Amino acid sequence: MKQQTLAAAADQSAGFERYRKPTRRDEFLATMNAIVPWPALCEVIQPHYPKGVGGRPPIGLERMLRIHFIQHWFNLADEACEEALYDSAALRRFVGIDLGREPVPDATTMLKFRRLLNEHKLGEQLFAKVGEVLQQSGFKLKTGTIVDATIIGAPSSTKNADNARDPEMHQARKGQQWYFGMKLHIGVDSQSGLAHSAVVTPANVHDKHPLPDLLHGNEQRVYGDSAYASQKDLIAGRAPHAKDFTNERVRNRQGEVDEAARTKNRNKSRIRARVEHVFNVVKRLWGFTKVRYRGLAKNATRAFTALALANIYLGRGPLLAQVRP
Repeated sequence: MKQQTLAAAADQSAGFERYRKPTRRDEFLATMNAIVPWPALCEVIQPHYPKGVGGRPPIGLERMLRIHFIQHWFNLADEACEEALYDSAALRRFVGIDLGREPVPDATTMLKFRRLLNEHKLGEQLFAKVGEVLQQSGFKLKTGTIVDATIIGAPSSTKNADNARDPEMHQARKGQQWYFGMKLHIGVDSQSGLAHSAVVTPANVHDKHPLPDLLHGNEQRVYGDSAYASQKDLIAGRAPHAKDFTNERVRNRQGEVDEAARTKNRNKSRIRARVEHVFNVVKRLWGFTKVRYRGLAKNATRAFTALALANIYLGRGPLLAQVRP
């Protein structure tokens, strides 16, 4: 039996607090602890993780992965995550830290772990591995894909050491508003609502260009907003059996509205709206509305990891049913 320290006993003393109830954070962490495929995700990173030969033994891989996911879920920078772990017993229990035996990994350790993921493009591999696990759990790719893109903002200020904006980010106009940053393009299964593909580009890249990379090839229908209108050739090149269900433009050059086209668009949008659920999780729940790092590569790693976690979160109902006795 493992000896319990006073610090661990203090963290677990909630059972003696008469009026305490689980918070939403407690419930969320308990759910994620149960349904995240920790062994499968650790297998992706293990070949690149330090072995500790000839030096100090590294911190456990799953522990660092749990900390990394906490940073995504609660939108925490390295220093903020370190302080949150010292402050929150719920977060320490999720990670498995006993302050009576060891300190919280410092911000530099979290930085090195993130650099490891960036260097080997492990964000994309984690996204792919989550997709494999979900398909094994019963989530299948059906015959429809919804494509869409969203802009992730970047600082446009030049008040920095280089006196310049990030050269890998660009500006784009949406309506009457200009935005500076990058674009996250995703392909979502029309029935399950889970993302199966993604591409990261500068914000000035038109939505249609990554379209072939967002399709898996076996679609019967492709949904999208009017930015993907008139792209039948691109769709046919990747998914030859797919029908174009993207929204049509309802106004002609004279400004007259085609009511029949508007009605068709409304019917298509009932299905197309499912793509917004993914963006809602990534941008509103996970807080990925602005980039945190310079360059596309680092932010792409964050985007793919966030999409992987969003898929797990959106599929939490069936996943929980499988793990419960």
